[in-house]
Amino acid sequence: MSTSTVPKLFGSYTFGDAVMKERLPKAVYNSLRATIDEGAPLDLSIADEVATAMKEWAVELGATHYTHWFQPLTNITAEKHDSFINGTEDGKVLMEFSGKELIRAEPDASSFPSGGLRDTCAARGYTAWDCTSPAFVKDTPSGTKVLCIPTAFTSYTGESLDNKTPLLRSMDAVDKQAKRLLKLFGKTPMRVKSSVGPEQEYFLVDKAKYKKREDLELTGRTLFGAPAPKGQELADNYFSSIEDKILVFMNDLNDELWKYGILAKTQHNEVAPGQCEIAPIFSDTNTATDNNQLLMEILKKVADRNGLACLIHEKPYAGINGSGKHNNWSMGTTDGENLLDPTDSPEKNLQFQLFLACIIEAIDENAELLRASASSCGNDHRLGANEAPPAIISAYLGEQLASVVEQIIEKGEAEAKVFAKVYDSGVTTLPKFTMDATDRNRTSPFAFTGNKFEFRMVGSTQPVSQPTTVLNTIVAEAMCKAADTLEGAENFEEACKEYVRKTLTDHQRVIFNGNGYSQEWVEEAERRGLPNIKCMVDAIPYYKSEKSIALFEKMGVMSKVELEARAAVMYENYAKYINIEARVMIDMVKKQILPAILSYEGALAKEAADIARSSIEPTVQKEMIATIAGKAAELKSATEALEAKLTKAADLSDDLHAWAKYYHDEVFMSFPSVRKPADELEEIVSKDAWPIPTYRELLFEI
Repeated sequence: MSTSTVPKLFGSYTFGDAVMKERLPKAVYNSLRATIDEGAPLDLSIADEVATAMKEWAVELGATHYTHWFQPLTNITAEKHDSFINGTEDGKVLMEFSGKELIRAEPDASSFPSGGLRDTCAARGYTAWDCTSPAFVKDTPSGTKVLCIPTAFTSYTGESLDNKTPLLRSMDAVDKQAKRLLKLFGKTPMRVKSSVGPEQEYFLVDKAKYKKREDLELTGRTLFGAPAPKGQELADNYFSSIEDKILVFMNDLNDELWKYGILAKTQHNEVAPGQCEIAPIFSDTNTATDNNQLLMEILKKVADRNGLACLIHEKPYAGINGSGKHNNWSMGTTDGENLLDPTDSPEKNLQFQLFLACIIEAIDENAELLRASASSCGNDHRLGANEAPPAIISAYLGEQLASVVEQIIEKGEAEAKVFAKVYDSGVTTLPKFTMDATDRNRTSPFAFTGNKFEFRMVGSTQPVSQPTTVLNTIVAEAMCKAADTLEGAENFEEACKEYVRKTLTDHQRVIFNGNGYSQEWVEEAERRGLPNIKCMVDAIPYYKSEKSIALFEKMGVMSKVELEARAAVMYENYAKYINIEARVMIDMVKKQILPAILSYEGALAKEAADIARSSIEPTVQKEMIATIAGKAAELKSATEALEAKLTKAADLSDDLHAWAKYYHDEVFMSFPSVRKPADELEEIVSKDAWPIPTYRELLFEI
C-alpha cells in the first residue's frame, strides 16, 4: 500500500467523528459530542437519527447485519448478528435500523460467566450502546460485513456482567477526583480522561505445524517440548531484520488495523525466536480496550490467511521469553494537558508532584489488588517465575524523579534536579542531541517512562479493561483522599507541599529503581513488607477483601456482589483451564507420544535382533531400549497419577476456592512429572519417529 492511500484508508470502517459530523444533523452531532467529550447524559431522543445514519453508512460499506459487540467475563468479545431487513405487506423487505435497536438489545445471558450473580435458568441480559467508543463495520469470512456497536452488558438484576461497565465507571471516578485536585490549582477542564497504549506481544508459527500440535490448538501453549539446540541466548532476534513472510503478514495486519482506526505505530521482532510486538499510539482507555480486543482477533485472522497461526498465550514455549501486554497508562485533560508530564522543572511542579504522590500511594496501598488485576492462568508462567516483570509490585521513577522525591522527603521540597545528558559520540559526522533525563527499567512492573507509567505485568491474553479498571480506581481513591485533605486548607500551597511530603514518606517503600529480577530485590522487598504473590489462585481473594470492597464501592466502580462474582469467575476459569491442559496432556501421551515411543522401541528391538544374528553384540541398541523402556514406564506412571488427581478434583467443585487451589497445588504441579520423561524421550528418539513438531521446527521453520 502506498503512503498516499493510508489517510484515505484510516478509519474508513469506523463510524468516527468525521463520519458523524458529515452524516448527522448539527444538533444531533453536538448532542452526541457532548456525551462523548463532556460525559453529559445521553439524549435518547437523538437515537433514531443516529441509528439511521449509522445504518446507511454501514450498508454503503456492504453490511447486511448489525450486532451489539460486548465483552462478557470470558476475556473475549461476544456478538449476535441481526439483519437490517424488515418485511413489508407486499412481501418485500426494507433495510431498517431503529434507535431502540441501537440503544439496547436483549442477548441470552444464560451461558455467560456470572460468578453467581444469576442462576443458569435466568437467561435475560441487556446490552446498552456505548457511544463513547465508535461503531465499526467488520468483515466476515464469507465476505459479508456486519455493523458492530460497542456496548455494555448487564444482568436483569442490574449488576454488570462485563469488563466494559466497571471500566467506564472507573473513568468517571478518575474524572471526578482529578478535577477536584485541578480546581485547587485554579484549573477547570471540561473532562479528565485516563489513557492507555497497550503494547501487544505475540508469537507466529507455521499453520501446518500448529495443526499437528493438539496442545497449541486447545490450550494456546506447548505442554511438551524439549529445548531446541538454539534459543534466544544470542538475542539475535531482537529488533532483527524482519523476514519477508513475517513482513507480508505485518503489512496485511496494518491494513486491517488502520481500516478500523487503530493507531498501529510500531512493529518489530521481539527477543524470542518467532516472537513479535505491535504497539499503538495511546488513546482513552475505553477506546484502547475495544481496539485491543479487536487487535487480538485480527491478529489471528490475518495470520491464518497468511499460512500462520498467532499465539497470544503468555507462555507458548518453555525456556524462552513469554508474552506480555505493556499498558502505558496516563491521565490528561480535554484541554490537552498531560497530568503526568513533569515538565522541564519537576522539582518546582507542585501539581505534578501531587499527582505523582497519589499514584505512589495507590500502588503501595493496593499492591495485592493490582497484582490480582494482572493475574491469569497463563500469566502465572511469567510473574510467578520471575520473568519480565517479577510478581512483586514496585514503582520505578528513574534518576531525575527519584532525586526530586528524595529531596521532598528530606527537606519538604526539591531545589535541584538531575539534568538531561547530551549525546556526544566523538564522531564529527554524528549528531549531538539531548538524551532523556532518566533511563528505562524493563525489570520494573510499574515504571515511569517520561509522561506515563508502564504497567508491564499485564498478560498478553488479558483485556486491557481489567488492570486499567483497578488502576483507575485505586488512583481515583488516592486523589479523593488528597482532595478531602486539601480542599479546606487555609494556605493551599503549604498544605499541598506537606501532603506530598508525608505521602511520599509513608509510601517510599514501593519505589525501587534497581534490578527487579535479582534475588537481592526479592529479599529486600520482603524486608520492606512488600507482597510477593506468585500465583493467580493466591491473588484472587484480594478482589473480594473488605478493603477492596470498600474501595470500589466508595468510588462507585463495583459493588460487593460484582466483586465477589468476578472472584468466583476467576476461580472457576483457573480450574477449568488447568483441567483442559491436564486432559490434553493425557490425551497426547496416550494417543501420540507413547504409541510412537513403543513403535520406535519395537523397531530398535528388531534391529538388535538382526544384529545379534550376525554374531555382533547390539550394545548400543540394548542400552537405548533399556533407557526408553524406563522413561516410557515413568511417563505412563506419571500420566496415570495425573488422571487420578483429575478424578479427585471433580469432588471439590462446590467450593470454588478449594477447587482452584487443588488444581494449582496438585494438578498443575504434577505437569512437570509428566512432561519431564516425555521431553527426555524426545531427545533420544529419531526425528522421524517423534509424532509432533519439535521446538526447533515451531520456532525456526515459520
